[in-house]
Amino acid sequence: MKVYYSVEDEPLGTGGALKNAEGLLRNEHGFIVVNGDIITNLNPTILSESRSVGGISLVPLRSSYGDVEVSDNGIVRGFVEKPQLDYWVNAGVYYFRPEIFDYLPERGDLEKTIFPELAGKNLLKAVKFKGVSRKLLIRRRI
Repeated sequence: MKVYYSVEDEPLGTGGALKNAEGLLRNEHGFIVVNGDIITNLNPTILSESRSVGGISLVPLRSSYGDVEVSDNGIVRGFVEKPQLDYWVNAGVYYFRPEIFDYLPERGDLEKTIFPELAGKNLLKAVKFKGVSRKLLIRRRI
Protein backbone atom coordinates (compact mmCIF):
# COMPACT_ATOMS: atom_id res chain seq x y z
CA MET A 1 0.00 0.00 0.00
CA LYS A 2 1.22 3.47 -0.82
CA VAL A 3 0.49 6.25 1.66
CA TYR A 4 0.77 9.90 0.71
CA TYR A 5 0.21 13.06 2.66
CA SER A 6 0.29 16.74 1.89
CA VAL A 7 0.47 19.70 4.23
CA GLU A 8 -1.85 22.70 4.14
CA ASP A 9 -0.29 26.05 4.99
CA GLU A 10 -3.81 27.28 5.77
CA PRO A 11 -7.20 25.50 5.97
CA LEU A 12 -8.46 24.69 2.47
CA GLY A 13 -11.54 22.58 3.26
CA THR A 14 -11.86 18.91 2.39
CA GLY A 15 -12.04 19.57 -1.36
CA GLY A 16 -9.19 22.06 -1.33
CA ALA A 17 -7.04 19.73 0.76
CA LEU A 18 -7.53 16.95 -1.77
CA LYS A 19 -6.83 19.35 -4.65
CA ASN A 20 -3.62 20.28 -2.79
CA ALA A 21 -2.55 16.61 -3.06
CA GLU A 22 -3.25 16.35 -6.81
CA GLY A 23 0.44 16.12 -7.68
CA LEU A 24 0.73 13.01 -5.53
CA LEU A 25 -2.44 11.26 -6.71
CA ARG A 26 -3.26 12.34 -10.29
CA ASN A 27 -1.43 9.40 -11.88
CA GLU A 28 -2.92 6.72 -9.62
CA HIS A 29 -5.68 4.45 -10.95
CA GLY A 30 -7.75 5.38 -7.91
CA PHE A 31 -7.28 6.17 -4.25
CA ILE A 32 -9.01 6.01 -0.88
CA VAL A 33 -9.62 9.10 1.24
CA VAL A 34 -10.54 8.81 4.92
CA ASN A 35 -11.61 11.74 7.07
CA GLY A 36 -9.11 12.12 9.88
CA ASP A 37 -11.69 12.31 12.66
CA ILE A 38 -13.26 8.86 12.38
CA ILE A 39 -12.41 5.29 13.26
CA THR A 40 -14.17 2.51 11.35
CA ASN A 41 -13.87 -1.14 10.44
CA LEU A 42 -15.56 -0.89 7.04
CA ASN A 43 -13.77 -2.34 4.03
CA PRO A 44 -13.02 0.62 1.71
CA THR A 45 -11.94 -1.56 -1.22
CA ILE A 46 -15.63 -2.27 -1.93
CA LEU A 47 -15.95 1.40 -2.94
CA SER A 48 -13.51 0.89 -5.82
CA GLU A 49 -15.89 -1.52 -7.59
CA SER A 50 -17.87 1.41 -8.97
CA ARG A 51 -17.03 2.96 -12.32
CA SER A 52 -18.14 6.37 -11.05
CA VAL A 53 -15.77 9.27 -10.44
CA GLY A 54 -16.28 8.75 -6.73
CA GLY A 55 -17.64 6.28 -4.23
CA ILE A 56 -18.96 7.34 -0.84
CA SER A 57 -19.52 5.04 2.12
CA LEU A 58 -22.78 5.23 4.05
CA VAL A 59 -23.65 3.80 7.45
CA PRO A 60 -27.01 3.66 9.24
CA LEU A 61 -27.74 6.54 11.58
CA ARG A 62 -28.00 5.51 15.20
CA SER A 63 -30.02 7.70 17.51
CA SER A 64 -28.15 9.15 20.44
CA TYR A 65 -31.33 8.86 22.50
CA GLY A 66 -33.47 6.01 23.74
CA ASP A 67 -36.79 5.46 21.96
CA VAL A 68 -40.02 5.06 23.91
CA GLU A 69 -42.71 2.95 22.27
CA VAL A 70 -46.15 4.32 23.16
CA SER A 71 -49.61 3.06 22.19
CA ASP A 72 -52.27 5.36 20.73
CA ASN A 73 -53.86 5.74 24.18
CA GLY A 74 -50.58 6.74 25.85
CA ILE A 75 -49.57 3.44 27.44
CA VAL A 76 -45.79 2.86 27.42
CA ARG A 77 -45.13 -0.42 25.61
CA GLY A 78 -41.36 -0.55 25.76
CA PHE A 79 -38.00 1.07 25.37
CA VAL A 80 -35.30 0.75 22.72
CA GLU A 81 -31.93 2.13 23.71
CA LYS A 82 -30.30 4.19 20.94
CA PRO A 83 -32.04 2.49 18.00
CA GLN A 84 -30.79 2.40 14.44
CA LEU A 85 -32.84 4.82 12.36
CA ASP A 86 -33.97 4.52 8.74
CA TYR A 87 -31.46 7.14 7.55
CA TRP A 88 -28.04 6.74 6.00
CA VAL A 89 -25.16 9.07 6.84
CA ASN A 90 -21.78 9.78 5.32
CA ALA A 91 -19.17 7.52 6.95
CA GLY A 92 -16.24 9.73 5.87
CA VAL A 93 -14.54 7.08 3.72
CA TYR A 94 -14.31 7.64 -0.04
CA TYR A 95 -12.80 6.18 -3.19
CA PHE A 96 -11.95 8.50 -6.07
CA ARG A 97 -10.66 8.11 -9.59
CA PRO A 98 -8.24 10.78 -10.86
CA GLU A 99 -11.11 12.52 -12.69
CA ILE A 100 -12.18 13.91 -9.31
CA PHE A 101 -9.48 16.58 -9.70
CA ASP A 102 -11.46 18.09 -12.60
CA TYR A 103 -14.21 18.98 -10.10
CA LEU A 104 -12.20 20.07 -7.06
CA PRO A 105 -11.85 23.73 -6.06
CA GLU A 106 -8.72 25.31 -4.63
CA ARG A 107 -10.82 25.92 -1.49
CA GLY A 108 -14.06 24.33 -0.42
CA ASP A 109 -15.63 21.22 1.01
CA LEU A 110 -16.40 17.94 -0.68
CA GLU A 111 -19.65 17.54 1.21
CA LYS A 112 -21.09 20.99 0.56
CA THR A 113 -20.11 21.66 -3.04
CA ILE A 114 -18.43 18.76 -4.84
CA PHE A 115 -20.69 15.88 -3.78
CA PRO A 116 -23.91 17.71 -4.74
CA GLU A 117 -22.40 18.56 -8.15
CA LEU A 118 -21.27 14.97 -8.76
CA ALA A 119 -24.66 13.66 -7.62
CA GLY A 120 -26.41 16.00 -10.06
CA LYS A 121 -24.33 14.50 -12.87
CA ASN A 122 -24.80 10.88 -11.69
CA LEU A 123 -21.05 10.59 -11.05
CA LEU A 124 -21.15 9.63 -7.37
CA LYS A 125 -21.88 6.09 -6.20
CA ALA A 126 -22.99 5.26 -2.65
CA VAL A 127 -22.26 1.98 -0.92
CA LYS A 128 -24.29 1.13 2.18
CA PHE A 129 -22.37 -0.64 4.93
CA LYS A 130 -24.40 -2.49 7.55
CA GLY A 131 -22.93 -3.98 10.67
CA VAL A 132 -19.80 -1.83 10.70
CA SER A 133 -18.74 0.64 13.30
CA ARG A 134 -18.05 4.28 12.76
CA LYS A 135 -17.00 6.46 15.61
CA LEU A 136 -16.49 10.16 15.40
CA LEU A 137 -13.48 11.18 17.40
CA ILE A 138 -14.03 14.10 19.71
CA ARG A 139 -11.71 16.95 18.91
CA ARG A 140 -10.26 18.72 21.89
CA ARG A 141 -8.52 22.04 21.84
CA ILE A 142 -5.47 22.18 24.02
